[in-house]
Amino acid sequence: MIFVDRYYTKKHEWVVVEGDTGTVGISDFAQDALGDIVYAELPEAGKYLHIGDTGAAIESVKAASDVYSPISGTVKEKNVELEKNPSLINKSPFDKGWLFKLKVKNAHELKDLMDEAAYEEFKKIEENESGT
Repeated sequence: MIFVDRYYTKKHEWVVVEGDTGTVGISDFAQDALGDIVYAELPEAGKYLHIGDTGAAIESVKAASDVYSPISGTVKEKNVELEKNPSLINKSPFDKGWLFKLKVKNAHELKDLMDEAAYEEFKKIEENESGT
């Protein structure tokens, strides 16, 4: 499935911007690498995140991982369903498994992220380097 409006970081976060709202999550590649997710700590509404700030923390049966904000903005909403059912990240990383929504401050930051095609190439290189 190709998402033309989805942008990715090299740490496997994604963002979709609609109007002034950016929805943030982790990629299918990231959730697969983490394994079964058992806990998600999400930011509270009103928190300002600069690009690259830790926006959330995820724990799986394999590891714990910080999730970094792919763009700058103020948190508008967190996915409260994930606090009850963090496995939604595994089941639906691009739909029901989103983490938080931001009021986007600098939409021009998107130009520094990868589109779907660039991200697919990046994953291939990363997989080759890691030997998977």
